[in-house]
Parts: sequence; structure tokens; C-alpha cells
Amino acid sequence: MADSVKILVGTMTGTAELVADEIAEVLTDKGMAAEIELMDDLDAGVFADGGAFIICTSTYGQGDVPDNAHAFLESLKEKKPDLAAVRYGVFALGDMTYAQTFCFGGRQFDETLQELGARRVGAVMNHNAASGSLPEDEAADWAAGWYEALTEAA
Repeated sequence: MADSVKILVGTMTGTAELVADEIAEVLTDKGMAAEIELMDDLDAGVFADGGAFIICTSTYGQGDVPDNAHAFLESLKEKKPDLAAVRYGVFALGDMTYAQTFCFGGRQFDETLQELGARRVGAVMNHNAASGSLPEDEAADWAAGWYEALTEAA
């Protein structure tokens, strides 16, 4: 099993970063080293050594990834690296008020990573901002479940 995880954050307002902080705290408490990286300067090379990753991203505009995640997602699509050594989870933030594009930011990363051979661990978490629950509150339970799924997948 992986003993460390990189949490890659796509955000416009900082909410996804708060969620990433909560996820990192839970995973650290379980003995994993957790590193949070904003997607601003990332490219496909971040996955070069394989390992465990969590994509934590909001959805913006018409179902787009946040501004800081555009170049990263495009890098993956253009370079098409072999990600067979990558295990990942997705915590997607969205608003069901926009049902047509709900959590599309996370969905785009999930689909792209699967196309490149990465294996998703656990279910994608689609947080609905219109639900009234805080995403960082739901992040702790999701992270604990993701950790268990990762342990079982090893």
C-alpha cells in the first residue's frame, strides 16, 4: 500500500483547498504522509513516479475545471502519459442548481485519468453546495473511506 498521497487542488475561491486540508489531516492521522499541491504549475510529469493521488477540484463556469487546473488537464490530454502505476480518488465540488454541469470539473479529471490507465480507488465524492452541508465536513468521512479502499486495493 502507498504510504504517501499527493492531493492535487483545482480551486477558484479556496474551498477545494479547505477540503484538501481536511483530507490531508485524516490521512495523516492514519499514518500516511499527505502533500497538498495546487494545480497552478503542474503538468503530466507530476504522475511520473506513480503512487497515490487525490484530485480535489471545484467546477466553474459552464462545467469547466478551475482556472488553475486548465493547463494541467490539457497537459494530460496532450501528452497522454501511461498512468498504470497511479491510484487515485476524486473529491469533486459542484452545485446541483447547475444540474447540467454538476461536478464536471471532477468528472473531467476522473475520465481523463481512467483513459490514461490510472485506477480509481473508491467512489467519486460529488459534493453539492446546494445541500447545505460543508464540503470540508463531508471530506473527513470520505477520506477515511478512501483510505480503507486504498488499503484493500493494495
